[in-house]
Amino acid sequence: MPRPPRRRGRTALLIAVAAVLGVVAGTCTGFLVQANRAPDKLPALSQPKLTQAKGPAPERLSAAQDRRVKTDGDLRKLLLKKPSGATAALFPAGTDGWQDLADFSEAYTKPDATLGYQLRQEFRRAAVIEWDEGSREVDISLVQYRQEDKLGAYDATTGAFYYADQEPDTESWTVPGTADGKAYVHHADDDGYSAEAHAYRGDIALHIWVYDSKPITKAKIMDLAKRQMERL
Repeated sequence: MPRPPRRRGRTALLIAVAAVLGVVAGTCTGFLVQANRAPDKLPALSQPKLTQAKGPAPERLSAAQDRRVKTDGDLRKLLLKKPSGATAALFPAGTDGWQDLADFSEAYTKPDATLGYQLRQEFRRAAVIEWDEGSREVDISLVQYRQEDKLGAYDATTGAFYYADQEPDTESWTVPGTADGKAYVHHADDDGYSAEAHAYRGDIALHIWVYDSKPITKAKIMDLAKRQMERL
């Protein structure tokens, strides 16, 4: 199964964004020209007449029984809250806690390939929160998939496992309370220390990344993963 490219850290992403801003001014003119053109006329929509089913309708599930009541609402409310004393990321991903597919793809080493992969996997939406605790950066994403023809949340999680397992000098553990969620601690490299956790529940994939100039403990990444899964 094809896997999406590896995600890059927040610092690397900011460097890439700064480079992109250098060419934005030149491309804006082209967008303005296109925006001023008259839109093409769309063909008329048609819908065949649907036959109404007969018989009594089944009883609706209660909010407590229907998980989609929670996951089809404001996905941002399911994210962990920024801890007391922590500060919001200086340049947060997305807008107001939401991340569209283009922004989501930019967080990966090959944005174009990621965008195409996520489209095929039926990406629906992503809610994100990021905060800083001294030298530590914490990024959490809840990514929801339509799952009409693909098991997008499962595939996203197993893809993340694949890359995490390739990192040298890495320890991993199963996240309690999940079907097969895993947490990882990567020991120091040239960019410092990092840890990550990935799991899924239904149509939502959970991704947590932690970066620091100091060692990150198993207890820290596991605590984040367990508390975030409880909110799902």
